[in-house]
Amino acid sequence: MSKKHKTAPDTESHAPAVFRADGKLSRKAYEKALTELHVELVALQRWVQETGAKICIIFEGRDGAGKGGTIKAITERVSPRVFRVIALPAPTEREKSQMYIQRYIQHLPAAGEIVIFDRSWYNRAGVERVMGFCSEAQTERFLQMAPGIERAIIDSGVILLKYWLEVTPEEQTRRLDARIHDGRKLWKLSPMDLKSYSRWYDYSRARDAMFLATDTAWAPWYVVPSDDKKRARLNMIRHMLHHIPYKAPKRPKISLPKRQKPGDYVEPDYPFKLIPDSIAAS
Repeated sequence: MSKKHKTAPDTESHAPAVFRADGKLSRKAYEKALTELHVELVALQRWVQETGAKICIIFEGRDGAGKGGTIKAITERVSPRVFRVIALPAPTEREKSQMYIQRYIQHLPAAGEIVIFDRSWYNRAGVERVMGFCSEAQTERFLQMAPGIERAIIDSGVILLKYWLEVTPEEQTRRLDARIHDGRKLWKLSPMDLKSYSRWYDYSRARDAMFLATDTAWAPWYVVPSDDKKRARLNMIRHMLHHIPYKAPKRPKISLPKRQKPGDYVEPDYPFKLIPDSIAAS
């Protein structure tokens, strides 16, 4: 990994010159930086495969904070067989009868895997608590147990990183409103999102209690300011790479072999059903 990525981003005191006057990162600068990080993520992937490392990354945050977009930025150039994204639906009746964390534990990484939780067992400390899907006693019990469970996960050899994406009320309003009026984003807006939106300070209290109980020395919470999506993604990925002790494996020399000669093969006179070209020439 290059030196500029090895420098912990949380120690930087000023913005790089690539930021425009309005504080936003230009599309060109963002794509260039993200391309460099994708190369590092591929190197991380190869290291995980070769060493059998086990990595678990948790993403939590308010609705509209950008969890999905950040996860996509991490995974779009790597193998889904190595980088597994877990986004569990509401628990079934059978799962409700099990130990709470049981349905999450089964998805933890095996050797050579990176598991990303798009929301995790911390649902109990957030949406379940705020929306009344569990009792206060159940939440308090979870907050007491979580640090010990995470200690056991880490002691088993898993590298565990926990990220909370934080968005301001104004930016959350803008993003959720955009989902209402953009047909491409309607699927992102659920009735639960609308109910949650009205309870900003209930979520703030739940977040504060969660941090107080589970921001431990062995599994700390890292907060990602995410009003600027592009900046948040770059900062988060750099931070993640900095906190994983990987070394890029040496790249093997690869060359394409010679393609076989056609021999007696003849292209068939077959009526292929070609799709029409619907793109107008510029």
